[in-house]
Amino acid sequence: MDLYLLGITVVSIVIVILGVSWWKWHAFISLTVASLFLAIFSGLKMGEIVDAYEAGVGDVLGHLIGILALGTILGKMMSDSGAGMQVAEFFTKRFGSKKLPWAMLLSGFIIGIPVFFEVGLVILLPLAISIRKSTKQSILLIGIPILAGLSIVHGLVPPHPGAMTAIGIYGADMGQVLLYSLLIAFPTAIIGGPIFAKWIHKRVVPVGEPELIRVETKTNNELPSTGISFFIILLPVILMGLTVFAPYLPMTGLIEQFFLFIGSPVIALLISVFAAYYFLGYRQGMNRNLLKKLTDECLLPLASIILIIGAGGGFKQILIDSGVGEAIASMAEQISLSPLVLAFLVAGLIRVATGSATVALTTSAGIVSPVVANMTGVNLELLVIVTGAGSLMLSHVNDAGFWLVKEYMGLTVKETFKTWTVMETILAFVAFGFAMILNVFI
Repeated sequence: MDLYLLGITVVSIVIVILGVSWWKWHAFISLTVASLFLAIFSGLKMGEIVDAYEAGVGDVLGHLIGILALGTILGKMMSDSGAGMQVAEFFTKRFGSKKLPWAMLLSGFIIGIPVFFEVGLVILLPLAISIRKSTKQSILLIGIPILAGLSIVHGLVPPHPGAMTAIGIYGADMGQVLLYSLLIAFPTAIIGGPIFAKWIHKRVVPVGEPELIRVETKTNNELPSTGISFFIILLPVILMGLTVFAPYLPMTGLIEQFFLFIGSPVIALLISVFAAYYFLGYRQGMNRNLLKKLTDECLLPLASIILIIGAGGGFKQILIDSGVGEAIASMAEQISLSPLVLAFLVAGLIRVATGSATVALTTSAGIVSPVVANMTGVNLELLVIVTGAGSLMLSHVNDAGFWLVKEYMGLTVKETFKTWTVMETILAFVAFGFAMILNVFI
């Protein structure tokens, strides 16, 4: 039965790929058809199929839709006001074109610590597009280091939810996990970011252009100041950082709750959008009608990506409800392996099956924790990290991040597999390798 479930899962993924690339279906249609195929052939009852699909769509869009909409508006304001170009010019002059990938890696890594991957992506990729227009360099050379920084932090470093959940399940020490994860994450991001980007951008030349955010050219007199431009792009990060530090600051419960509220991703982005309307809009001579026009323009193309991501969430939920994740887990448990290797493989397999790094991390931690409960000499902190590393592996069509990267960077499905999917897999195996080396010495 387990092999059968794995077989029809592979077929359903092939349907998605063929639907988009060969039959020229919209990705939303391909994902929905694949979800129905998997649900029917895995034995889900007819009454459960629609409920599972709708639950998956609602789960992913409930978290992402506000972030996507507000992040896109913020990116549009950054691009149309010229603020993105100002930041791009600053990086270009300060680092030079040859060191730009390293600047982008630092941006993704630092901004990724207090914010979710999707939030960092909608904040930073418009900046990458601005820099691409300014420097005429490949979007891959600039964008991949950002993605590497954001992704590795999301998978490994507390206080991201997957890592925090695994720390609780394994009973690991959060301070040590934070220290080890930072030691491992940064060199891993270097390999999966600037080094991989330098290699791949010569071999993959995107046939399309990033269309979701278009960068307008302006004269220097029309541009906002560099300080204001940085303030707007960093404002949501600063606000979201409040959620990390508020619990540790001496303040009353009401003030702490207020900081946690304005630091939530949707509220932080909403505040930042109004700040952008004022500093990048009104103060630059835009009136209310123009601001409404710009907002409408950037939200219309968002409909397609929202449909795709929603369908990906439905596909993910069908995978979970059909028992594919449990099948993979039970097969992995029967293999006699080191706990660190077992955790990495189980997380990787569940990631491939479900498309969610957080689901893979938390589910595999629940599977592996009873296995290590009676073992001695297992480093629980490194166990958290290798589980997180496995949860990054082989992102593909059932992952919302796959479609976000594809749409924002203007890539085809094939190009996204060659770049994003490979990058994620590099991050997974390199982080695992560093953790195993560290395990020898501690």
